[in-house]
Amino acid sequence: MQVAVNRKGIKFCPDASRVIARFLYTGDERTLNTIRSVIGMSENSVMQILNPVLSDYSLRHRNISKIFEKHFNKIAHLLEKLNVGPDSLNTSTKILIGSYFTMEYSIESAAFFNPSIVEHPDQSETGPNEKRVIISFRATGEGHISSIVFRTGVLDKNNNLSIEPVGKMLEEAEHIRRYVYEKKSFKKKLSEMKDVHAIIPSDLILDRLKDTFTYGELRDCIKEARKSLHLTAEKDALFNQIIWLASSHYELDFSLDTNISERVIFPVSANEKNGIEDARFVKFIDDDGKISYYATYTAYDGTTVMPKMIDTTDFYHFRILPLHGEIAQNKGMALFPRKVNGKYAMLCRLDGFNNYIAFSDNISVWRNAKLLQQPKFPWEFIQVGNCGSPIETSEGWLVITHGVGPMREYALGASLFDLQNPGKEIGRLKSPLLMPNAEEREGYVPNVVYSCGSIIHGDELIIPYAMSDYASTYATVNLQELLNELKSS
Repeated sequence: MQVAVNRKGIKFCPDASRVIARFLYTGDERTLNTIRSVIGMSENSVMQILNPVLSDYSLRHRNISKIFEKHFNKIAHLLEKLNVGPDSLNTSTKILIGSYFTMEYSIESAAFFNPSIVEHPDQSETGPNEKRVIISFRATGEGHISSIVFRTGVLDKNNNLSIEPVGKMLEEAEHIRRYVYEKKSFKKKLSEMKDVHAIIPSDLILDRLKDTFTYGELRDCIKEARKSLHLTAEKDALFNQIIWLASSHYELDFSLDTNISERVIFPVSANEKNGIEDARFVKFIDDDGKISYYATYTAYDGTTVMPKMIDTTDFYHFRILPLHGEIAQNKGMALFPRKVNGKYAMLCRLDGFNNYIAFSDNISVWRNAKLLQQPKFPWEFIQVGNCGSPIETSEGWLVITHGVGPMREYALGASLFDLQNPGKEIGRLKSPLLMPNAEEREGYVPNVVYSCGSIIHGDELIIPYAMSDYASTYATVNLQELLNELKSS
């Protein structure tokens, strides 16, 4: 029997008017020429140029003068080449200089896709049988650089979604805090990943560092160590692993006066410079009842992918950390919403085409995995993977899956696994739950429906999904009907 899917009419489409103000670096020589030209202007001329810029862009960005000043500070060190001290410049000149090193970036001009949905931590002012939700999206702009953005809305008793007002003043985090490492704990993290000292003498790197150090200091030590060692492929890979570990930790704080729809998690570290892809958000309840929101995502630097994790409790403050271990190597990791038999549990896809399950005592370190599912039906012969974190039901762990079949068509499926032993499959849909229809198959990548996380509200499963990697929508499925079909399959 085919499970009935109710497609909803709401569409989330790319909006090229949604922009952030990014730092623009033009190279030292061009930068010096620009600075030289501005500081050669009279104060009156500076104001004649600056005032229209502030007037125009203050309508598009929150506190644009502060952004300009921040960008000036990024190139202020070059002033010494002009024998100019930063303190000798007035504020207006600094702000004007900063404006030349600022550009607008349209974060979702190309695509707005691969959504996940979680319960909002604030359920105030909702009516009976209503639920406020947060939907995350992968937003893609020029150069196919992806970031994470959010929308909020309220599901009514019939699971119709009312989208809450969307703010227009987008911004990156107000504060980005780079991680300061303690040597002792850093060595421990490295040992969890691999036996460093058996391959690289520790005095070449870690012993040269102070008890606490920054990413930049570690990078300089590794640069020197590379010069003094004959690098085998294994040593070079380990150097890269150390660098990735150090560059991956950071924290983001967004201004309290931002709407959640205005907060943009844009790539920060080198290993994600080409995109933050496919965040799978999940509401996680720890053994002590503490609630956190985690998201696993794929960092992409243009060549290599790296699984990473976001941790937040309020969607204002975010911690970013890498995932370590032999199985944290591919796309599509999805965390269970609670521990299972005392351990963290994760779905993953080590080889690119099978589903695996892993358990760990440490949420950041994943070493061993067990094969969970292989492609079985024609619509998933190319690959099978998860479409978000498992959902706990009275009948078992419900997992929305994706399969890839002829003509690289992506379809959504569903599987059910035992609550106490989630490595045991109870049932699996023989036919797709949802396939791209005529309206959904045209887009940036044709013939694809894809989701990064669903939830249950009332007696229905809510599945947000992307349409051909261009726009997004959502559908509902009667939960009991789906579970009954899975148990009989």
